[in-house]
Amino acid sequence: GGGGGGGRDAVSLRFEPRLIRLPPPVFPSSVDEVVWMHPRAVQHDIQWDPSMCQESAESSEVRSLVQEAFKASLSPSHHQKVLRALEADGKAVFHIGLTPEKLPDLVENNPLIAIEALLTLMASPHHVTQTTKYLSVLVRMDMSLHSMEVVNRLTTAVELPAEFIHLYVSNCISTCETIKDKYIQNRLVRLVCVFLQSLIRNKIIDVQDLFIEVQAFCIEFSRIREAAGLFRLLKTLDVSGGGSGGGNSGGNGGGNGGIGGRTSDGEPADV
Repeated sequence: GGGGGGGRDAVSLRFEPRLIRLPPPVFPSSVDEVVWMHPRAVQHDIQWDPSMCQESAESSEVRSLVQEAFKASLSPSHHQKVLRALEADGKAVFHIGLTPEKLPDLVENNPLIAIEALLTLMASPHHVTQTTKYLSVLVRMDMSLHSMEVVNRLTTAVELPAEFIHLYVSNCISTCETIKDKYIQNRLVRLVCVFLQSLIRNKIIDVQDLFIEVQAFCIEFSRIREAAGLFRLLKTLDVSGGGSGGGNSGGNGGGNGGIGGRTSDGEPADV
């Protein structure tokens, strides 16, 4: 038995079926299918745009004007030139040197250009993340008449995220509460009150989301006429809407729904 294996180990033996594989048939081909094997001499005309990646004289001028706009207010003619360039070319805003860090300077010196630039950015669906960065800078910059003008124009032109508006309102209220100079404080309070009344009357914000914070703001600055007017507007909306803030506001505002005191000009607040 041992010699019949020819000296081969039985373990190494394999008992596999022999698979019969037929050669695949040759698919008939045409001359056109193998044309790549014998390329013909074809002349290709290269279409080259000599203006590609080159800045035109007008674009260069607009870019220079925007760089000046970061530092000072532009003249009316230069101001209109930049606005026309932004309106004519939606991509121009990406080539004028505007960055989120430079936005506050543009807002303070040339708010209308800042508005147009931000609206152009928001109209681009491919730059949502970049737009969010600009809005975050805008909402955290120091409150001023120009920054408030920019935000107000944006809220009427496009639908801004509610959290952005709420954060900006909270920033404005906080600024008014912490500023030391009474004259500047009274001026900013007036601006904030007018701004809030505009947002409420245009139904851009839901007053119930900020009722407690805005009500406390009005009471703190009850000596200012605009704060009294805002408080009466809150009371009117609270009564008509049956909101939850009525229980707290009734005791603070008095029986007639107004705020007592006088404005910084010595005029009665209840008008």
